Amino acid sequence: MVKQLFLALFLLVAVRPVCAKPVVQASNYPLAYFAQRIAGERIDVQFLPPPDGDPAFWEPSDADIGKLQSADRILLNGATYEKWLAHVSLPDSLLWDTSEAFAPRFFTIKDTTTHSHGKEGAHSHAGTAFTTWIDFSQARLQAESVLLGLVRLLPDARKDLEARAATLTTDLDELDREMLSLARAIGDQPLVASHPVYHYLARRYGLKIESVLWEPETVPDEAALQTLRGVLTKHPAKWMIWEGTPAPESVAKLRTLGLGSLVFAPCGNRPETGDWLTVMRQNLGNLRAIPGPR
Repeated sequence: MVKQLFLALFLLVAVRPVCAKPVVQASNYPLAYFAQRIAGERIDVQFLPPPDGDPAFWEPSDADIGKLQSADRILLNGATYEKWLAHVSLPDSLLWDTSEAFAPRFFTIKDTTTHSHGKEGAHSHAGTAFTTWIDFSQARLQAESVLLGLVRLLPDARKDLEARAATLTTDLDELDREMLSLARAIGDQPLVASHPVYHYLARRYGLKIESVLWEPETVPDEAALQTLRGVLTKHPAKWMIWEGTPAPESVAKLRTLGLGSLVFAPCGNRPETGDWLTVMRQNLGNLRAIPGPR
């Protein structure tokens, strides 16, 4: 009996060493970045969606579901970001909704136009806007929620986690202040966006943004240009904001309509270079190309 008990304990330790780091899954890259900034090497931060798609439309494989089920914490963006959650069985104790604090202020999109891009298939942006973190005041609240979730996992490391979180919130507050200043300089100038993902950015910073449904890698055809011309008749923008670097031919076509192009990448997925903070700082640098109102 004693030998059997010893063997069971040995096997348990072999499967999950007592010194193993807690595994934290993040549903998008911003949350993975926040978790890593706060906990550093104390946790194993994992981010499963592939690098060539939008994590908001990711569908986990059976292997991915197994990894989610074996995690110690799953950080969720909320605001209907995790569409896969309705089809995956996970215990509530693992789930940590980082946008719950501002859920009453979610933005509702009424447009029901369906479109597709890449491998993600047809989808619509109607419903709750989910790019919450490009309102940097909301990103701060999400980072604070990540801290609370990690303290639950690592209560003995609370002071260190709080100290590291303070440096992150300092960075987020700086982004918020800079963006407010940029928005004041831009004023009421109309802007057009290549995709309807900037609702929280526009609301927080008072930007006048109307959107079309274009992709950076796809050169707009005449129908797309005609749609844009219709938008410009009532919203005479001089700049288009892109999610990613647009095709040179797209930039040239916009130039003939009197529009400049700049990139504000939401960075929902891991960037090819740098990290979430460097991408956001570059976004703000790109917005400085917009001259003040004349």
